[in-house]
Amino acid sequence: MDRELGLIYVRVPTYRPFRLQVYCNGHSWLAQRMRREGIDFAAADNAFARITDFARAQELADTFKPELLHRHLDRYAQLCCPVLDVFGQPTTGASCRPNTRPTWCSRAKILGSLYQQLAREAVLSVKAEQIATFLGKKITPQLAAEIGSRLSTRIEGTCIKHKFGSVSIKIYDKFARILRIETTTNDVSFFKHHRKVEHRTGRTTREVAPLKKSIYSLIDLREILLGCNHRYLEFLSSLDDHSSGQRLLERVTQSKPDGDRSFKGLNFFDSNDQALLRAVQRPEFNIHGLARCDLMRRLLTKRPRDCPASSAACASSA
Repeated sequence: MDRELGLIYVRVPTYRPFRLQVYCNGHSWLAQRMRREGIDFAAADNAFARITDFARAQELADTFKPELLHRHLDRYAQLCCPVLDVFGQPTTGASCRPNTRPTWCSRAKILGSLYQQLAREAVLSVKAEQIATFLGKKITPQLAAEIGSRLSTRIEGTCIKHKFGSVSIKIYDKFARILRIETTTNDVSFFKHHRKVEHRTGRTTREVAPLKKSIYSLIDLREILLGCNHRYLEFLSSLDDHSSGQRLLERVTQSKPDGDRSFKGLNFFDSNDQALLRAVQRPEFNIHGLARCDLMRRLLTKRPRDCPASSAACASSA
């Protein structure tokens, strides 16, 4: 449990060249910073279910620098690998599994119906060309990489993963409370950016080149992965959302308590409720308004034997 990074994991091999692997989660580092700032939050595993000052928390997250991580990596290299000074091996600190994760917290009832629609649309609508677009790539005849989507259900939630070679972008409902979208990669050289390139002749130029597998590529990598997430979000926002209609339908069809009484909801397949709906839709009510006696007169005239049921329906409508 590191004072700055929070919970970390250090893997120490017993053979040369003694390449240490340090695993840390940015959420743990941010949690330590928020505690010092006095920002109240609630954590669910490695996610934040609630943050009282989200804007300040984002400002703290943006202050994370590779120099900070490099300093901690050097300290753990000295601590866990005492033969480091014997071989004179420098520390390089590579990023093993970088990712960018925007998360949104929502009420479980709203997220449940919304995510079911998103999951179905994501499985049916996302094609190989769109996966490449999300990740800023193009499909060419020379491409030799696996592209596809996969649906899996875990304890944390239902996950839709779109994979392009060593890179994946996925969405899942963590604990049915948090909607999370993330882009992950095990090979940062998949992405390219403008940087200084050193040639074998000693000449240096600035050109588009693959990212280096170094912690000092994290700043540029964060912007690249965030762009992937934004393009995926823009695609999801263009899909049709029927969850609001489902919630409105439930409001009409479910029973409504009123003190000691309870009025039943409408059943669109019941003849009495159909007669009530036809009566309510008469244009004359748009002129002089709707009164219970008007509905009673029309319903009782057409269905005298359904007086009790129609009266209850009228009372519920009124």
